Amino acid sequence: MPTLSWRLQDAKNQFSKVVDAALHGSPQHITRHGREVVVIIAADEYRRLEEQQATVRPSFVEHLLALPKDDGEFERLPFQSREVEF
Repeated sequence: MPTLSWRLQDAKNQFSKVVDAALHGSPQHITRHGREVVVIIAADEYRRLEEQQATVRPSFVEHLLALPKDDGEFERLPFQSREVEF
């Protein structure tokens, strides 16, 4: 099984192995100073994820336009004011 996590320097030195592993379906995580900073995936997988995100989540404008456009009256709840001393 290919390495899933690479230090940046190792990934640079063995870039073709990183790319080959990503093309075979294993996302490759690149770290810098011990922190994960980049994940390399195949271009087909990236396109699939972009399309999935676009179809799942509507834009904010689409969300607002989907709100009901009924200008009906709202029934007010009974309200009893309290007495206040000044």
